[in-house]
Amino acid sequence: MLYTSKKTSKVRFYIVFCIILSAMPKSKKGGGGSSRGNKQLSSRTRKQIDSLPEHAQHIYKKTHSNALEQYQSPEKRRGGKKQSAEEVAHKAAWAAVKKEYKKKGNEWVKKEED
Repeated sequence: MLYTSKKTSKVRFYIVFCIILSAMPKSKKGGGGSSRGNKQLSSRTRKQIDSLPEHAQHIYKKTHSNALEQYQSPEKRRGGKKQSAEEVAHKAAWAAVKKEYKKKGNEWVKKEED
C-alpha cells in the first residue's frame, strides 16, 4: 500500500504541474520581442528585480503573472488599449512589491508595521 501511495502522489504532482503549466498565460505570436514570442524585460528592469530580496521577487513574479492573465482584455485595463497587458502587469507587480518593501539607499527592506 505504501508503494501505491508514493506512486499516486507522484502522479498527482505531475497532473497538478501539467494543469498549472497549461493555465499559464500564453504570449501572442508575432508580437515583437524574442524568438519565442515572449516579451522580454529590459536589462534595467531585470537588474532591478534581481536586486530585490527573495520574498519581494516572489511577490513581483506572482503579481505579474496574475495581472497578465487578468488584464488580457483591454476593457479590463484603466487605459484601455493605450497600455499593453504587459505594461499593466509590470505596474501592478511593482505596486505590490512597494506595499511591503521600501528602498533604503540602494537596498530594498521590508516595511515595518506601525
